[in-house]
Amino acid sequence: MTKITLLPQTPKRRLSWNDPGVRSIIYQVLVLGIVGLGVWYLVSNTLHNLAVRNISTGFGFLHREAGFAIGESVIDYTPADTYGKAIWVGILNTLRVSVVGIIAATLFGTILGIARLSKNWLVARVASAYIEVMRNIPLLLQLFFWYAIITEIMPGPRDALNPVPGVFLSNRGLKLPSLHGDALDWILGGIALAIVVIVLIAHWARKRQEATGQIFPLVRTGVVLLLALPAVAWLISGATLTVELPELKGFNFVGGLNLSPEFAALLAGLVIYTSAFVAEVVRSGIESVNQGQWEAAGAIGLSRPRVLRLVILPQALRVIIPPMTSQYLNLTKNSSLAVAIGYPDIVSVVNTTLNQTGQAIEGILIIMAAYLTVSLSISVFMNWYNKRIALVER
Repeated sequence: MTKITLLPQTPKRRLSWNDPGVRSIIYQVLVLGIVGLGVWYLVSNTLHNLAVRNISTGFGFLHREAGFAIGESVIDYTPADTYGKAIWVGILNTLRVSVVGIIAATLFGTILGIARLSKNWLVARVASAYIEVMRNIPLLLQLFFWYAIITEIMPGPRDALNPVPGVFLSNRGLKLPSLHGDALDWILGGIALAIVVIVLIAHWARKRQEATGQIFPLVRTGVVLLLALPAVAWLISGATLTVELPELKGFNFVGGLNLSPEFAALLAGLVIYTSAFVAEVVRSGIESVNQGQWEAAGAIGLSRPRVLRLVILPQALRVIIPPMTSQYLNLTKNSSLAVAIGYPDIVSVVNTTLNQTGQAIEGILIIMAAYLTVSLSISVFMNWYNKRIALVER
């Protein structure tokens, strides 16, 4: 005889106020309803007030001629271009100072964080003093300070400082040599190829080290590739490449690459301010690694710099990355203070746009969307990297 096993039936949930699950659903629906009503009221009230005052809405103004100049831009721009292109120029200017600032603040802050842990008394105290002073002075004051230093104290173009041949520093900004010619595209392609090859080699080296314990000289190999591949691409192309040096003509320099006083002051302020916070993040990350790791690595004959690079910092990264993400986001958002010293970032350009068009709400939405997109992109990348280096339990 076949034995039939009856499975226990799941009791049906009764809709009762005493059921916590039912109550939680009702509460959530009520909260969403209240939020939805609040948003509907704000939007409808705003549209009504705009209609009463005969203020047009929408983003159609983006296709109209801007009619105002922008001091510096990454791409070609003239006042005859549209408001949309002007805003795009502002976004690119913000991205330029943010990317350069993040890279510089990371390098400088890492050096400061390591210096604060130095066994040399003078180096450690100087690094500590720098960190404490710069962290406690508001960024806006630092921007005013550096802008005043560049525009008021630096000499004019005729007496510009010339620390390195082809580099001039004056109250008109920083002048650098620039590259021109058809070979520039080939060189950039060589750099991109070198980066791809370095990433592939890094992946292979990590797998090889896990399997054999042998360390591959990735840093030296990467430097060689970054120098060799662009040079090879240039030689293969046979294209021309010229170096244009800044030259004093009249009352200012012509030619070369120009970094305006506004850009230089903004970049200096962001890097100096943020690097102090980055230094504390790096210091705390290094100190989170057990002292036994230093002793064990030293016992097998590794020098202190090699212990730091090969043993301590890879472990400290798991502690460093999350707070470092916050510092990158802060630097990007703090770049909005550029409007105080006249650098044409997204905030400055949109302010001019909404003053001319009266599209204040649309302008604020564009600024919010721009910063939200950049911040979320940084967060996604850093979270991905943090997940890549996280310890995986077996």
